[in-house]
Amino acid sequence: MNERRTTLADVAKAAGVHVTTVSLALRNHPRLPPETRERLQDLARKMGYTPDPLLRALVAYRGRTMERRAPSTLAYVTNWDSAVGWKKVTAHPNFYEGAKAKAEELGYKLEHFWMREPGLTHGRLSGILAARGINGVIIASHQREADDSIHFEWQRFSAVKIDYFPHKPELHNVTNDQCSIIRLAMQRVIAAGYRRIGFVMHRGWNYSVDHLWSAGFLCEQANLPVRDRIPMLLFPDAEPIEDWMNESKTDVIVPADRFQEWYERYQPEVIIAKASFVLPRLQEMKVRIPRDVAFVDVFLDSFDGKFAGVRQNYETVGALAVEILAGQLHHNKFGVPTIPTTTFVEGTWFDGASCPIPARR
Repeated sequence: MNERRTTLADVAKAAGVHVTTVSLALRNHPRLPPETRERLQDLARKMGYTPDPLLRALVAYRGRTMERRAPSTLAYVTNWDSAVGWKKVTAHPNFYEGAKAKAEELGYKLEHFWMREPGLTHGRLSGILAARGINGVIIASHQREADDSIHFEWQRFSAVKIDYFPHKPELHNVTNDQCSIIRLAMQRVIAAGYRRIGFVMHRGWNYSVDHLWSAGFLCEQANLPVRDRIPMLLFPDAEPIEDWMNESKTDVIVPADRFQEWYERYQPEVIIAKASFVLPRLQEMKVRIPRDVAFVDVFLDSFDGKFAGVRQNYETVGALAVEILAGQLHHNKFGVPTIPTTTFVEGTWFDGASCPIPARR
């Protein structure tokens, strides 16, 4: 015979408080003093109370289906050179669209705030959000050379960061998994029989993701015989960081002389890169794809079968940021987390004519 499940009412009776007080304590609601929350949470654990998953599912279902008169607002905070500059950069518009769609699905309104509005300081924006009752914040589209730390009254907010910048404070983070994306591309072409695999990447893009592109490439390249290992082409050369960081903001093309020298010296069977980086140079050199060299795009945005590559699933990054933030708000978790977590979003491989499988011999 199954034992009777401990309920909120049982805990409330044992503590001598109303059941609503217990519910608030278990949701870590700031309305209750910390010592009251801790006392009731400890009592619930000792009594063996656990939430009913079926009841939680019902509450979640009702929350999705019942119309809300005034949806809560989530702040989508950007720190770019202009209010809309981030919309012209790879990935960032997709982050926003994914976040906006998921926010609407969960019953929230997503509102954009630009940190560089004239006269706006970190403290002032923090106060504006708090005054409007906005306690859910997504830190997104933050330029690398902008402030490395954001100074909000974090105890007022639940927050999630998209991508790697700013570094401080250390918030829960959602980003694309560039290491697994390049590894996936490498694994597919190696399995198809390619051995001399070339990788071309802008140094700024590699730097901006904490060198995960190069780390993933080198990890998989180690599985090839030494004679087949081609040095990756990182461009531009390691000159002052400001020069190539600024250059990486635009959709640049690999330098012609360096690329041709690298290509002719190492004779790759397949090149992995961003299409706009290298295809114009290959066309200038009259190198035919895939007849002369196969090609894989790790920033794939066309799915008509012409190019093989990896879709980075940017919208999923934005959607997951909202899901994680909504979970924090539901459990009233505010402030900078003691142990921040990073959620990596993997890519999806697509076959394409640019990289025949199996490799032509």
